[in-house]
Amino acid sequence: SLFVDDQDRLLKHSPDQPENPKVLKLAIIGAPNAGKSTLSNQLLGRKVFPVSSKVHTTRCKAQGILTEGDTQMILLDTPGMVNSIRAERHKLEKTFQEDPWQSVKLADVVLVLVDVSDKWMQKSLHAEVLKCLAKNSHIPSILVLNKVDLLKQKSTLLEVTGKLTEGMVKGRKEETSEQPEGHRELSGVNPKDGGHQERTDKDLKDRSGWPHFQEVFMLSALEGDEVETLKKYLLTLAKPGEWDYHSDVVTTQAPQEICNNLIREKLLEYLPQEIPYNITQVNEFWEEGSGGELVIKQTLLVAKENHVKLIIGPGGELISRIAKEAGCDLMNAFLCDVRLQLAVKYRKR
Repeated sequence: SLFVDDQDRLLKHSPDQPENPKVLKLAIIGAPNAGKSTLSNQLLGRKVFPVSSKVHTTRCKAQGILTEGDTQMILLDTPGMVNSIRAERHKLEKTFQEDPWQSVKLADVVLVLVDVSDKWMQKSLHAEVLKCLAKNSHIPSILVLNKVDLLKQKSTLLEVTGKLTEGMVKGRKEETSEQPEGHRELSGVNPKDGGHQERTDKDLKDRSGWPHFQEVFMLSALEGDEVETLKKYLLTLAKPGEWDYHSDVVTTQAPQEICNNLIREKLLEYLPQEIPYNITQVNEFWEEGSGGELVIKQTLLVAKENHVKLIIGPGGELISRIAKEAGCDLMNAFLCDVRLQLAVKYRKR
């Protein structure tokens, strides 16, 4: 919906339940910049989540809803998982640490996304991801290796799969990969068992993978390669149950939230260092034009005067490019023409 009131009404609208409804809640977790939002957008077929090469583009959990036939899949897109030390160093909100864990607790299935083009990610699962899997081992999980198109040697995938699964998928040893040295089974964690908790945390430090994945997929979320195969598989995991949302709902985000996120994505892409992280976005105007188009006027407030010129660029070229590209993404999100105007102002803090 283009307007907050319409979106609120749609979210409160009773779901149009089919005769035999099925539902799946999917938590997508991974290290920062693994491609979680890109994958979510591809699964939905619409761009409703911001995507950037900069880390921490997704600032909080958001839901995307895919409804096909009698099945509804709820995607729980989350910020990249970080530990407390990194969160404090980068002055990140509490949501960065809390949201992925909360989403996993709500999920029927956990999808772990790994950027295999990153040589460090090829060696082991992110420590926070591994910890989350261990503490929620009763929830089925699948491994998705992303950005495989960027690998020069595709044979590397077998080796990476072996490391990240410890040679085990569906409880069976994979013949294509060697069992890592020091492999051992790791059961789930019982929060009431303090001694077991300590032993598990110690065990996790020596682990590189998770031997309890149900399936492994290899794809390129950006190019869309094999995403359809993954989607069809995920839909088969849905269990009988009533839908949470009307079939017209695509995301739980408010229209202005989608707008702010997609504009912020461009700011992160085109502006250096800390500048985009210190911009306050203010929607000044949000109306339907005479031709049915959505007209948006947003002001970008900056705390340093020299940042105004940097954002505008020579002859206004940079701010025009940002507005044009963000406008195209907004048209994809709202499925209508969008006229976006951006202004930059200095505001002393």
